[in-house]
Order: sequence, then C-alpha cells, then structure tokens
Amino acid sequence: MPSRVADTPAAPSADALRHFATALTFETDCWDVHDALSRAADFVLIDVRSPAAFARGHVPGAINLPHAKIIAARLAHHAPGTLFVVYCAGPHCNGAHRGAIRLAQLGLPVKLMIGGMTGWLDEGLPVECGDARPGTVAS
Repeated sequence: MPSRVADTPAAPSADALRHFATALTFETDCWDVHDALSRAADFVLIDVRSPAAFARGHVPGAINLPHAKIIAARLAHHAPGTLFVVYCAGPHCNGAHRGAIRLAQLGLPVKLMIGGMTGWLDEGLPVECGDARPGTVAS
C-alpha cells in the first residue's frame, strides 16, 4: 500500500516545471532578500505589519507600511517599475498577501518574501529594532 505521499501521483515534469517556475515570479525567500540587501538592492522591502510589531524587530532596510495603508500616494515617489517585496509575521499571517494584493491592484510589480519574520529569524539573519526612519512609517 502506498504512503499518503505517493498515493497521489506527482504531476508530469512539464507541469511541475511550469508550476515551480511560475511560483518564483510571485515569491522570493529570506536568504535571497538578505543577499540582495547586502549588495545594492533592486527592490523596496515593505514590512506590512503594525508599527508596534515593526518596532519590536524588522528586517534591516525595510520600510513599514501596514497593508491597509498601501495607497498610490504613499508610493508615488518610487520610480515607475520599482519592484516591491512584502513580508509580514510569517506563514501563519496573511498580511503579506493582503499587501501584495493592494500593490498589484495599483499596477505595481510585487513579490512576497515567504516565511516573513518567522523565516527570517529561523535563518538566523540580523534584525533591527526601533521605530522606522522618519517618513517611512504610515501614519
């Protein structure tokens, strides 16, 4: 008797390739974000959690813009075509998805950092504490 893993056959290789390649157009991971931030990042990293959660600890270089406050006027100073990467608390939180939806509704390129802060901490990556730099927190 096959295991529950093998009970449902794997997708054909061509379908698996299309699925996993497409997934990378929607998401990135903590390590790739960290690596890019250690160089000249070619995206804007948005922490979509509350200002209080952001102050307790966030990815260095992230701006704080809670997902409910993502509007065109708050992003107008970014160059057209700017890629935005969003994250929230972690896989138990849908805030990053809500932020990604709002950015996509504005016609902006967006990816989700899978794992959020939970993934970031699991990777042992550095965390910055304190309020956001002036002008980066939504009021």
